[in-house]
Amino acid sequence: MNGNSGYVIWTITDGKPGHLQQIRGLLKALRQQLPVREIELRALPPLSALAHLAGASFPPGEGLPAPDLIVGAGHATHLNILAAKRAYGGKTVVLMKPSLPRQLFDLCLIPQHDGVAPSKQVILTQGALNTMQRSVAADPKVGLILLGGISRHYVWRDDEILAAVGKLVAATPQVHWTLTTSPRTPVSLLDGLQGLAQANLEVVPFARTTQGWLHEVLGCAGQVWVTPDSVSMVYEALTSGTGVGVFDLPRRRSSRVVRGLERLVQSGWVTRFQNWQAGQSLPRLNGQLDEAARCAKWIKQFWYPNA
Repeated sequence: MNGNSGYVIWTITDGKPGHLQQIRGLLKALRQQLPVREIELRALPPLSALAHLAGASFPPGEGLPAPDLIVGAGHATHLNILAAKRAYGGKTVVLMKPSLPRQLFDLCLIPQHDGVAPSKQVILTQGALNTMQRSVAADPKVGLILLGGISRHYVWRDDEILAAVGKLVAATPQVHWTLTTSPRTPVSLLDGLQGLAQANLEVVPFARTTQGWLHEVLGCAGQVWVTPDSVSMVYEALTSGTGVGVFDLPRRRSSRVVRGLERLVQSGWVTRFQNWQAGQSLPRLNGQLDEAARCAKWIKQFWYPNA
């Protein structure tokens, strides 16, 4: 701990939005447990990081307060994390399954669907960490539709998604639906959405959204429908406490993502569109899902119990 400024946390990033989201989720939860000071560092290229690891140096950290924690997400950060630890000390936390042996890190926070066994240095999480918290403003008359796009895990079919969205919106005239897309959404689907004009549907393409817009809308939604390729959004919606449904798409193969979503369906956490009764409200998750808070509490309890 650095004086009165709190525990120093170096976050090492590769700049990818999904990985930044996971880091932000853990940092947000840690701030509710500990006094922390975050210093964000961009990962060096792998070969450069490997050379600095061998030489017990880490140039991005020169002149900075020594870290208590070093947190990273994404394969490109792993050698950087180890180089930073060797040069400056601190405990290491890697988010998601690392490409290097897990024993090299002090703590690995790994989604259960990655198929890793828990251990003294592995905490299994329900999905990737995120910044959402349980909403107290969820309105059953406010709905959100999140469309992804082309992925390795599911066969994307514009016609099936458009038909499902049309049926959903028509069957729930009492709900105001906001629909948004993702960078992976095909242009052909965006064109098809123009034919779904209904009074209770507002289409906001991804390109028209601003930072923080999605979380604001998600925090008000009483029910959310997601395409199955957008598994991270499924977990964000579950964390917000809203009812969650998943549209149907054929799977390409039995991948870890597909199996993880099937477990959510079997557990009753999410509803498949084919099982949804027209007009029926989606059931909300019993209890609370906040994996970032659970991991932050573990870190405080076992590493900083006197904080």
